[in-house]
Amino acid sequence: MISKSQFAKELEGIIKNAIREDVGDGDHSSLACIPKDAKGKAKLLVKENGIIAGVEFAKMIFNEVDPELQVETFIADGDLVSIGDIVFFVTGNSQSILKAERLVLNAMQRMSAIATKTNKFVNELKGTQTKILDTRKTTPGIRAIEKWAVKIGGGVNHRFALYDMIMLKDNHIDFAGGIDMAIKKTKDYLEKNKLDLKIIVEARSLDEIQQILDHQGIHRILIDNFDYETTEKAVQMIAGQCESESSGGITLQTARKYADCGVDYISSGALTHSVSNMDLSLKAI
Repeated sequence: MISKSQFAKELEGIIKNAIREDVGDGDHSSLACIPKDAKGKAKLLVKENGIIAGVEFAKMIFNEVDPELQVETFIADGDLVSIGDIVFFVTGNSQSILKAERLVLNAMQRMSAIATKTNKFVNELKGTQTKILDTRKTTPGIRAIEKWAVKIGGGVNHRFALYDMIMLKDNHIDFAGGIDMAIKKTKDYLEKNKLDLKIIVEARSLDEIQQILDHQGIHRILIDNFDYETTEKAVQMIAGQCESESSGGITLQTARKYADCGVDYISSGALTHSVSNMDLSLKAI
């Protein structure tokens, strides 16, 4: 998985790029009508129930825009919030607060939506051994904060990108000439390049699951688009020889049934690609 230092660099890059995109050569609206030495205070107001996420990221944004801005927090990442709650106060230069406002709101609204949706899956899976995973189906350029939001919501991060895990899906298998060739070539590649990466292999049938099990050293089998009955048979075949993961159109309504089949993980791209931003606002006080 991605290291803490790599993750920190991703966050730094997101903030710098977002400021470049939004501010450009200056926030002329604020520069035009607010004195450069004016001081102000604003509150982050919750306008929709859910799980709050992005508080710590907001602090990073404020610090990048103006290290002298002071943030007083009342609610932490991962906490349940209700309409009318105040998450934090930010105090300092008025122009700086306004410069950071939209980036803070854009990030926190999306992160909170992802955390809220993830938490619904987590609650649905309570009492089972199954954990909810995210995917690479993220918004280009802001993957780090979307995956951070999944963790805040109680989910588990899958691989961060193409470089930190091997995942042989249907196209890899077909282009490589079948499961046996795909796995053999992958192991040879890892050995030749002295790489220590976990291998996940997708299966489209029970026969393919057996082909995968015939190879040693597979970390997880991705049971893709199986119905409940076939998923249960697949888990029985795997029998703890490696991890199991169900995927393919699994919804909040069907997740529990797949978990009851005994899979270790359920992955859902919808955690990050199908959410509606939580309603938040930053209001001067």
